[in-house]
Amino acid sequence: MVDISDIKNITVVGAGVMGKPIAQVALMAGFEKVVLNDINMKILEKAAYEIENGESTTLDIFAEGCSLKELEAKGQLGEGLTCKMLMNRLHKEVDLEKAVVDADFVIEGVPEVMEIKQEVFKKLGKFVPAHTILATNTSTMSISKMGEASGKPEKVIGMHFFGFPLRSRLIEITKGNKTSDEAMDIGAAVGQMLPCTEGERLIARLKKETPGFIANRVNAPGFIYVGWTIDQPTSKGIPYEQIDADVSEIMLLGPCGLADYIGLDTVYNAMKYFEETLSPDFAPGKTLTKLVQEKHLGRKTGKGFYDWSEGWPQINKSKKAGLLDPDILLALQLNEGCRLLEQGVVSGYKIIDDVNLAGYLNPGPFLPGQKNYERWSKLLEDFAEKSGKNYVKPCKLMKSGGFLRMHE
Repeated sequence: MVDISDIKNITVVGAGVMGKPIAQVALMAGFEKVVLNDINMKILEKAAYEIENGESTTLDIFAEGCSLKELEAKGQLGEGLTCKMLMNRLHKEVDLEKAVVDADFVIEGVPEVMEIKQEVFKKLGKFVPAHTILATNTSTMSISKMGEASGKPEKVIGMHFFGFPLRSRLIEITKGNKTSDEAMDIGAAVGQMLPCTEGERLIARLKKETPGFIANRVNAPGFIYVGWTIDQPTSKGIPYEQIDADVSEIMLLGPCGLADYIGLDTVYNAMKYFEETLSPDFAPGKTLTKLVQEKHLGRKTGKGFYDWSEGWPQINKSKKAGLLDPDILLALQLNEGCRLLEQGVVSGYKIIDDVNLAGYLNPGPFLPGQKNYERWSKLLEDFAEKSGKNYVKPCKLMKSGGFLRMHE
């Protein structure tokens, strides 16, 4: 295990939906100083207040009860730690250069737009000390491109916190094409230090870079299927809750509810990135595109597929639309997981199933796939022919069952 005793100061760039709770878990991990940086002090003051006290109204079920004061009241801050002590270690800084002047480890959490991230990393490369590790919380995008922008590609890693950082166990650690092994080791060790209320951290280390890493890459083709389905004339006028109900056995929220929860703009940007890097078949569907253009982005704006204006929507899944086949969603996961194996991103499928469970709270596709891969391959071939989405055709490793020998 690498020695990270010299990692004392953490800077988080971006105080939004992810940056704020990342700063909180860094405080709870016991680092001496945590600096939170954003474009103005109003954003930073709001973020600091919410770290300490929680949001007055929240639509994030995973964030409820997770403020420092609430955790202190429940005795969950850690031995010898108090809310006041941790807040004294939090520093708010608008000037990026000042925010990272003595940082040992930086975590970027700005919006999922490559141009914005590259501009941030260009500045970070100029401002940080020589030893500093630069991590990005991107959920899909190229670590190599950010590393190149920084001028210090050997120091740049992906560090994707899946979901709400204090409650979700999963952190994906990814290398770029020039990332050093030392940077990966330090990133994994820092991630392992960060507290999680739902059990032991799962640090998933990828052997090589790939769009979407593991969790989002395996689940992304499902949005091809869902997007194509809800764009069909036969789906018009059918409530989205009935479409979600079709796959309630394998999905906690359903694809429409999940997209709303993540943020439709985030899903849209991810699909555009997959469209550019994997296949044109990932192009966002007309329904999703229209919602994003109208600024109906789901939970964050109060409206998306569902109405969030009065709080968490009451989704009635008692009636199914009969449009989505759960087996096709599982088949798509299995196929994409097999592609990761073929490409050498991981060497065995156990980590893929573990990541899916830790991230999406759903068992991965490989266990049921052992018995169903032949039937599922036929389902994907049929869907590809019907939809014209050739990317979803079963890959060789899935169709042949070769993955069965790659458990590890």
